[in-house]
Amino acid sequence: MTKGLRKGLTSYGDAGFSLFLRKAFIKAMGYSDDALDRPIVGITNTYSDYNPCHGNAPQLIEAAKRGVMLAGAMPMVFPTISIHESFAHPTSMFLRNLMAMDTEEMIRAQPMDAVIIIGGCDKTLPAQIMAAASVDLPTVVIPVGPMVVGHHKGEVLGACTDCRRLWSAHRAGDIDAAEIEVVNGRLAPSVGTCMVMGTASTMACITETMGLSLPMSATIPAPHAERFRLAEMSGKRAAELAVSGAPRPSELMTATAFRNAQIVMQAIGGSTNGLIHLTAMANRVGIEIDLEAFDGVGREVPVLVDLKPSGDHYMEHFHHAGGLPKLLRELGDLIDLDAPTVAGGTLREVVAGAEEVPGQTVIRTAATAIKPVGAMAVLRGNLAPRGALIKHSAATPRLLSHTGRAVVFESVADMAARIDDPDLDVTADDVLVLRNAGPKGAPGMPEAGYLPIPKKLGRQGVKDMVRISDARMSGTAFGTIVLHITPESADGGPLALVRSGDSIRLDVPARSIELLVDEAELTRRAAELPPIERPDWAQRGYARLFYDSVTQADEGCDFDFMMPPRR
Repeated sequence: MTKGLRKGLTSYGDAGFSLFLRKAFIKAMGYSDDALDRPIVGITNTYSDYNPCHGNAPQLIEAAKRGVMLAGAMPMVFPTISIHESFAHPTSMFLRNLMAMDTEEMIRAQPMDAVIIIGGCDKTLPAQIMAAASVDLPTVVIPVGPMVVGHHKGEVLGACTDCRRLWSAHRAGDIDAAEIEVVNGRLAPSVGTCMVMGTASTMACITETMGLSLPMSATIPAPHAERFRLAEMSGKRAAELAVSGAPRPSELMTATAFRNAQIVMQAIGGSTNGLIHLTAMANRVGIEIDLEAFDGVGREVPVLVDLKPSGDHYMEHFHHAGGLPKLLRELGDLIDLDAPTVAGGTLREVVAGAEEVPGQTVIRTAATAIKPVGAMAVLRGNLAPRGALIKHSAATPRLLSHTGRAVVFESVADMAARIDDPDLDVTADDVLVLRNAGPKGAPGMPEAGYLPIPKKLGRQGVKDMVRISDARMSGTAFGTIVLHITPESADGGPLALVRSGDSIRLDVPARSIELLVDEAELTRRAAELPPIERPDWAQRGYARLFYDSVTQADEGCDFDFMMPPRR
């Protein structure tokens, strides 16, 4: 097999000349023939001044390069686009598939025998893993790691669960403008990803569970020296893979690994976004994530990790309690420990090395679980024929069986304009409905599913309401919120038929979400809907590609032409 600099030569019609020219230009960087004759490990650079989550990427890259060179291979760093949740317009999910395509094509286009992908902020790890799965080159993942916790008035704080909680308190008038500005400077005290069990932490945990990264990679805080030592070890391992050629992502991303990932996602109180990303990753290797099976996992697997928003602690506490290896040990026979890992061996060796931390209460046993069942449930009904999702571990128990009157918002802009109107006809028992916020409707399925409590209700002390939408929600958020209504309203889904004043019944124990309107009336309303037309935002470029090709939430919101046949 062709290796190193001779791999993937540019097409000039003369292979010898192609290699000659490649070496001539790369020698301009000062490389010796010894360096250029080594196996090559490509290392992605996702650093950006717009991406504080990846603020430690330059140091991680240097550590990974050191590891590669210590093992006798040649590191080559290359850039890809960088996505940060709060800096991406209209939403980071709109750009996930672009990052996946960019990363895939750069891996294909440039000579490398193995690749290290470095990511963290919500959409970056799934985008990179989707790319790695499609190329199927030996890959080691280095998550950037979570930030450390902040403090305010003796309380431990973390982005972004406490961002939302304290902002809601500010909206309700409980925290004044001066104090919320002080809080603003304390919520994110270091670089790294959100230190709660949001999407970034969820995806890092899934990545480690699936054996795509080295043990403990999900939980080491971003600024800690241990994170950089892990990057060095990852570099050394990538150099070994560059020589051996295995394992490849297809050998790690098996049906067994995806089931293990679903079990862990339920046990950690993971982000609802994680299911969309896991589905997209699985589709890239031809494996189906069955929603009913995922719901079945949730009925069997308790929430064992006491982390916000389902619990009380933060990622650094999870790390110091033993991290993923300790959690896998507590999950016992639920996890298939014969699944292989990129480190060599199987999860059985990882679990055997798990640290026992006397007195820790962050990683629970089944007997002391945070919740008796998993974090998420799949709902179906006439509002969601292809499914919807609720993170009931972070919901208000009394609202999990609830019937209320719909208060409908036509779009994110409509919601923003009317949610705090003092004349809005709304009570605490109503169901807030947001539509046209799915993959095609918004576009990009924004994290708008966390509809704010109307200000006039917040001032009355209302902390939670049933809220439903075809949007997503940050994994850091909490509340009784039904998400990913599929099909979305902008693609002809029944959410488009809801009118303010209709009754909606949520029954999580029965896994049901129903619009209590008879079929004849729904048929009449459907006939009155205008035809679906290409919106103005989707007339050209990537936006047009996105609109024409994006799949629905139950298929991972990937592009339809990127998915191979299922195994």
